[in-house]
Amino acid sequence: MIQFPQHDRPLALLNARLIDPATGFDQHGGIFLQEGVIKAFGSSVTEDYPFPEDSEILSCDGDILMPGLIDMRAELREPGGEHLETLESAAYSAIAGGITSVCCMPNTNPVIDDMSLVESILRRAREIGLVRILPLGAATKGLKGQHMAEIGLMSEVGAVAFTNGLEAIADSLVAKRLMAYAHSFDLLLMQHPEDPALASGGHVNESEYATRLGLTGIPVEAEAILLERDIRLVRLTNVRYHAAHISTAEAVKIIAAAKQEGLPVTCDTAPPYFALNEVHVGNYLTFAKMSPPLRSEQDRQAIVQGLKEGIIDAVASDHSPHDVESKRQPFAQADAGAVGLETLLPLLLEQVHNGSLDLLSALKTVTSGPAKILRLPQGHLSIGAPADVITLDLHRAWKLEAHKLRSKCRNTPFDGKPLEGIVTRTIVAGKCVFDRANTKSEML
Repeated sequence: MIQFPQHDRPLALLNARLIDPATGFDQHGGIFLQEGVIKAFGSSVTEDYPFPEDSEILSCDGDILMPGLIDMRAELREPGGEHLETLESAAYSAIAGGITSVCCMPNTNPVIDDMSLVESILRRAREIGLVRILPLGAATKGLKGQHMAEIGLMSEVGAVAFTNGLEAIADSLVAKRLMAYAHSFDLLLMQHPEDPALASGGHVNESEYATRLGLTGIPVEAEAILLERDIRLVRLTNVRYHAAHISTAEAVKIIAAAKQEGLPVTCDTAPPYFALNEVHVGNYLTFAKMSPPLRSEQDRQAIVQGLKEGIIDAVASDHSPHDVESKRQPFAQADAGAVGLETLLPLLLEQVHNGSLDLLSALKTVTSGPAKILRLPQGHLSIGAPADVITLDLHRAWKLEAHKLRSKCRNTPFDGKPLEGIVTRTIVAGKCVFDRANTKSEML
């Protein structure tokens, strides 16, 4: 377990609706946190519980109390892109969104492809002391897809998984060797499932809508073909394999078949792929340019169904900060991606409020789901587990205003969107690092 500064003073949170998506636990009660771990929780933790004299005791006023969110994929830009985001600015954004652990992508400058850079990220995270930042190591040197990086050494110092960033490993022989090597260390390999040749020069989903806009499209086959190849290589190597931000109905079918076969395959998606479709590109709205692109309404519905059936294991923020100059471009020249740390949970909750997902299943995709994939001790409520929890006002209505986001960049397609449900407190290692009631910079 990666060490993190803990809060010395015991903390109790009372009068809450306790929810643990990992076990289905859902009852009224409280939780007691001490020495960075959960000491007690349940209906017995009330004002009469024998707390130590120096304990801080807070009331949740009936809010949900649940494990903190684990974000499997976010571009945090540091080192090399600090004008867009820093580990510290991302940490403030994350805790406002209820994220207590965030995996940072290796596509920085320099690329996180050796153990010294992994150690540097972890050291900075400890210095900041707000959120657990978990490095994803580069699968290939410089993310060039040609030579394997030293994934074994990076794993030893704290890298939790390995990925080639926003580009798939196109060379099948390199992919096979990497999978075999990763399997020998029992490491997790994450893939951006998009055939680079088929996606080359594309900017939106390939469809009649793209034709009307006069934009080059990326066919759903780009995702399906790469996934099919990788599944065959997983069958050959038995590597732990994770498909990132799947966006198509075909991908859901392929993942479902692989799981039914018993292969060690998992996947995630991101809020744009269940909250938006290709029509939201509108008249060349670059804030809605994503990678992979927003797909058809049929694909969006398939992603929601995949979440409902448990085929999709996790939901990640896909946080990708870009400055105004990168987005205020002709659509073909604009960068793809949106910020997402503060919108991950409320956009997921939208699927609960509209009846598409039940609450426990939805919350599982951002807590115990990613924790299980990454083999983290967080993501659930149990005695001795890390004291990373949040409180959530499930029915509080608010409107997203991009200029109030805490990220350095505010590129989001959801500006002005009415939402329901917001994080009220975030606690990491037993320390309250965010309290909305006492925060000057409000999103509301």
